[in-house]
Amino acid sequence: MEPTSKKLNKSVWSWALYDWANSAFATTVMAGFFPIFFKSYWASDLSDAESTFAIGSVNSLVGLLIAFSAPVLGAFADAGDSKRKFLFSFAFLGIITTGYLFFIPDSSWKIAIIFYGLGVIGFSGANVFYDSLLVTVSKEEERNRTSALGFSLGYLGGGILFLLNVIMFLYPNWFGLESQIEAVLWSFMSVALWWLIFSLPIYLNVKEPTQSSSGKSVNRIITEAFSSLLNTARSIKEYKSAVIFLLAYFLYMDGVDTIIRMATSYGSDIGLSATSMIQALLLTQFVGFPATLVFGYYADKFGYKYSLSFAIIVYIFVVLFSSQMDTALEFYVVACVVGLVQGGVQAISRSFFSTLIPTNKAAEFFGFYNFIGKSSVFIGPFMVSGIALVSGSPSYGILSLLILFIPGLILLWMVPDKN
Repeated sequence: MEPTSKKLNKSVWSWALYDWANSAFATTVMAGFFPIFFKSYWASDLSDAESTFAIGSVNSLVGLLIAFSAPVLGAFADAGDSKRKFLFSFAFLGIITTGYLFFIPDSSWKIAIIFYGLGVIGFSGANVFYDSLLVTVSKEEERNRTSALGFSLGYLGGGILFLLNVIMFLYPNWFGLESQIEAVLWSFMSVALWWLIFSLPIYLNVKEPTQSSSGKSVNRIITEAFSSLLNTARSIKEYKSAVIFLLAYFLYMDGVDTIIRMATSYGSDIGLSATSMIQALLLTQFVGFPATLVFGYYADKFGYKYSLSFAIIVYIFVVLFSSQMDTALEFYVVACVVGLVQGGVQAISRSFFSTLIPTNKAAEFFGFYNFIGKSSVFIGPFMVSGIALVSGSPSYGILSLLILFIPGLILLWMVPDKN
């Protein structure tokens, strides 16, 4: 039965609000405070190259873990009509481990990196099922706008909390805090609470269409999940467009995610101050909010490939410029330019892929989608941090991202555009 427009509208907004919820982790923790705070507070006894390598390695290892588990989890969720349950299980893991960062004492870098890694697992694992629910809440012709709405609310919500956290960091006495260290620790706790509260609408208002899983035993659901996954792996050649797109996505999204996760670590290595980098990241968030909505509009007008190609070309220039960057002003410029395209490339990639797959296997195929995206993150951070460690030059590390963006752009143009 076709949902009414009122119900669909409520479902769409409730779905999109989860991006508002979990983007606080991506901004305040992953991109913002954790890399800087890790170096100065938890890993102050390590060199810059060593601490950067630690962050890059845990991002890579966690990405690899999520990559290989995502298709199986997606198949199981499709068989059991349980996308929301899996989403909340992973989200709860991320919420608890993020909140625990508040309690970790200084010089405990091993404990901090473990709980950060668990937080990333929760964040990334929940996104497998969040992405797959896109086909539940929207029709194909609405996917661009719906996907863009999610990312744009993510930029806005994550940006609002990040702004509050930045003010806490710059002026801790305004909040009754004794130091910037205490402000950062409370920022981690605020992310956990924000993530929890704004996750409730998707759980309460987004309903999955009932399939044939009612009354099935757990063993039967597991058996059907693995059988479905195996059948998808065998028949994936039938979806040639999806396969080519996933190869392109593997490359260019690795570059995008690596820039998100390693930007402040790279900035620290070239001598930029924590305050300058945090303010630049805040700029990225608020530029990204309207820019993502604009990308959704132009993707409908000009097609997926032209929109994605423009964003990837911008990233290529960002990499070249960043390799020569050595001032805070240049970091601000990069942050602003990235904000113009980052949300767009994420939103349009997700909506493009949703048009290339069968709707009744959405979670399973988005499991492969996240498998590709998260396994690519295994390569990028490790490559950037490893090359910087071996060569002693952060610039060589950042330039290695061209190996990902250029072939990704070429493969993208081999995908038939359905717009």
